[in-house]
Amino acid sequence: MNISESHQKELVIAKSLLENPGLAVKITNFIGTPIEKGLALLPANWNKNIAKVTEKSLMKASEAAIFTMKDSPGEASSNRWHKLGVAVSGGVGGFFGLAAIAVELPVSTSIMLRSIADIARSEGELITSPDTKMACLEVFALGGASDLDDSSESGYFAVRAALAKSVSEAAEFMVKKGITDEAAPLLVKLISNIAEKFGVQVTQKAAAQAIPAIGAAGGAIINTLFIDHFQDMARGHFIVRKLERLYGYDTVKNAYNLLPNSTH
Repeated sequence: MNISESHQKELVIAKSLLENPGLAVKITNFIGTPIEKGLALLPANWNKNIAKVTEKSLMKASEAAIFTMKDSPGEASSNRWHKLGVAVSGGVGGFFGLAAIAVELPVSTSIMLRSIADIARSEGELITSPDTKMACLEVFALGGASDLDDSSESGYFAVRAALAKSVSEAAEFMVKKGITDEAAPLLVKLISNIAEKFGVQVTQKAAAQAIPAIGAAGGAIINTLFIDHFQDMARGHFIVRKLERLYGYDTVKNAYNLLPNSTH
């Protein structure tokens, strides 16, 4: 099936968002210092701790952020309000430094997940559908290309393929049983898979905030770049999903792969 010209244009936009240079590049451009300098300033046990913090943040966000939203597919998303909320929490995090990340991250992750769901809804998704809820969580694994990521895993469809089994198991269980304690292990499995990728982005954000003299104002801007990045990922992801509903997964994937990679 051939994709219409207008939908082809949307797919070009989606690919330029999803395969962009990544969060580390955006942050490096803002702070004017390579992100590696900040990485060297992170505590020795950082990686072990951040795995716990990212999982906990995603779990908290999944409980609160999207389960209270109503279905109104096609309604425009309010990206600016979500950006403002995350900037405020980032300002607080920037003021108190790295120690505040365990407190700040669950708050900003919840705001971001709400924003992601808002974007999903604007692209015609039903927020009450378990499949959409899982697709919203999936956005946190879509980091875009990054020096710190395994390049073979950074392609959009590669990440989706890696998560496909745990996404469908969790969604299927929720359809049958709803969110119950029995569903928890499947959701935990999915979230821990997503947290591995999300942790890379969180580490990049923390590395920037670890650089001396970033302060509250810098923290707010870094958090704005952080949510901006995931809003881009969400927009690209849900454009692709909308086209998949019209043309099927294989048709869209083939058309996407034929498009040239563009930097953005």
